[in-house]
Amino acid sequence: MKILVVQESNWIAKGPHQSHHLMERLVQRGHDVRVIDFDILWRRAKDKSLISGRKVMTAPPKVIPGAEITVIRPAIIQLPVLEYISLLYSHRKEIIRQVEEFTPDIVVGFGILNARLAITQCRKRNIPFVYYIIDELFRLVPQAWLRGIAKHIEQENCRQSDLVLSINEALKEYTLAMGAPSEKAHVIPAGIDLEWFSRSDRERKRKELGIGPGDLVLFFMGWLYEFSGLKETALAMRNGKDTHHVKLLAVGDGELLPDLGAIQKSDGMQDRIILVGWQPYSEIPDFLAASDICILPAYNNEIMRNIVPIKMYEYMAAGKPVIATKLPGVMKEFGTGNGVVYVDHAGDVVQKAVEISHNGGLTHLGRMARHHVSQNDWARITDEFEHMMKGALHAG
Repeated sequence: MKILVVQESNWIAKGPHQSHHLMERLVQRGHDVRVIDFDILWRRAKDKSLISGRKVMTAPPKVIPGAEITVIRPAIIQLPVLEYISLLYSHRKEIIRQVEEFTPDIVVGFGILNARLAITQCRKRNIPFVYYIIDELFRLVPQAWLRGIAKHIEQENCRQSDLVLSINEALKEYTLAMGAPSEKAHVIPAGIDLEWFSRSDRERKRKELGIGPGDLVLFFMGWLYEFSGLKETALAMRNGKDTHHVKLLAVGDGELLPDLGAIQKSDGMQDRIILVGWQPYSEIPDFLAASDICILPAYNNEIMRNIVPIKMYEYMAAGKPVIATKLPGVMKEFGTGNGVVYVDHAGDVVQKAVEISHNGGLTHLGRMARHHVSQNDWARITDEFEHMMKGALHAG
């Protein structure tokens, strides 16, 4: 199959997300994939021009060696709001160009505006369009006053797509509420690669990071959002009782990094908060192995309420207990008795971790977590996704 992907995030700088895992595995299987993306990170660039010109790039593989994907980034005006107006023009032009030159068999959308543009072109040419929901998209729009418009467009996308996929059951219910026909709505969950963790080296990485044998290491990876709960976790480490042996290891970048850095510099915290920034995906198993408990202390807000981050599956596949706040999507997906322990607030994570450690529950909870996700092998998930794609293609 020739597969065209449209999304409104930076394919190269962000992730790996569900899209990277699936598309790189499809490339490995001989399918041809192209991506039209949008540099959502343009605001963070130190030196930026008014207009960012069209770029054609080869994305370095994130998860599958050799699975290179061509990424086309249309031109945009790099000013708030005007970025969206320019996107409507440049992405429409690029989608038409790729439909005519690349001649995709199927189009997969992960965004809002360019998904709307792609659906219009697919309808004209009888090309199946698959909408893949991994977030409640309209809630991610930075400008609150635009979210109502974004929601309306997302609803139309759900109604008019040939197939609507979600990464978990809670998001499937969301797509149904947004208008997706029930017969077209399905779940393709996140996958894991158990072999990926067999190459990890716990002792080497702990020594490299200055972690002692008596330290209890809490691990988080991903974008450091302000609502990630890591600030509250760090403060609980600093201010809590019997927490002197607890360390926080965070892999990632984001707007919360300066606050965490400030706490790290406070008395007694220099060696207890370990911030290593973004790391190659191939290095993640070692960081996971070096940890004792993985955490998802996010706020229960509109953005996080119904999603299940892919890192949850990777935490569990690594055989680590997970402490998470009571996010409805996560609780619906994993329930209880599967290696995930829930707390009411981010500030409760540290004491719960100490309690689990003192009770000797680390190994038992870790085994339960790994067992629960052991059936989510990426090969099986990719088989299912590939089968649904071919089904949509034949139905068209």
